[in-house]
Amino acid sequence: MLPPAGIGLRSQHLDELLRTSNRSVFLEMHAENYLRPSPSLEKALQLRRDFEFSVHAVGLSLGSADGIDDGHLDRIAQLVERLQPALVSEHLSWSAFEGRFFNDLLPLPYTEEALEIVARNIGRVQDRLGRQVSIENPSRYLGFRCPSLTEAEFLDELTRRSGCGLLLDINNVAVTAHNLGLDPADWLNELPGEAITQFHLAGHTRTVLDDGSTILIDDHGSRVCGEVWSLFDDVLQRFGPRPTLIEWDTDIPPLDVLLDEATRANGALPRADTRDVALAA
Repeated sequence: MLPPAGIGLRSQHLDELLRTSNRSVFLEMHAENYLRPSPSLEKALQLRRDFEFSVHAVGLSLGSADGIDDGHLDRIAQLVERLQPALVSEHLSWSAFEGRFFNDLLPLPYTEEALEIVARNIGRVQDRLGRQVSIENPSRYLGFRCPSLTEAEFLDELTRRSGCGLLLDINNVAVTAHNLGLDPADWLNELPGEAITQFHLAGHTRTVLDDGSTILIDDHGSRVCGEVWSLFDDVLQRFGPRPTLIEWDTDIPPLDVLLDEATRANGALPRADTRDVALAA
């Protein structure tokens, strides 16, 4: 079982984590940083003796019509076998086409065709790993013209068809709602709460465009803002507590800053109505 709050595992903090006596958080690694033998991988395996882990993949390209790259999936499976994490997750996106790989998590149209592709690819991943995989909602900046499903409806049906879990990124909900003019409450109303296995929290930046409008950029480069903390409280009241991760991927601060954010997230969890929902295992 994961502790209530966690932080992203970053190479800058490996040695300090090996020395710390603080074992109150879990660590989430980006799988693609640890697929080859390296000193960082050896340190992560040492940390696994004392910390619970989750594995967050970014390169399986679950939305690709070409299907899953078997070699990449095998390397992920080998890491998961060695690490035995409590949770494994990926993104609702695509990043590969005809053997070309892109350094972005690209958006999907929310159509029946895309739903079939993603569900099939998730099934392939779950069969290979022998476990459930949780899928993260993306940050969005533009909408497709003619989607047949809302994003939340797409995620709901995806969990039903594939048996996957849902990693609810609360910062991504805030970013998407602002950029596309949506109401976060309406977005959350359509979610399959019983499928949620984990929450993510992160910072974003606000950019003013030439026309005076603003766009939120999901850069994971700052503390969680007040708006996202407030949305987190709403989510906890709706769905109850889940293991909650602080993501920070750019301008990475000292370890104490990440632990401070995790402590704040951990402090919010007891305020949730837990009569019907227990911490995810």
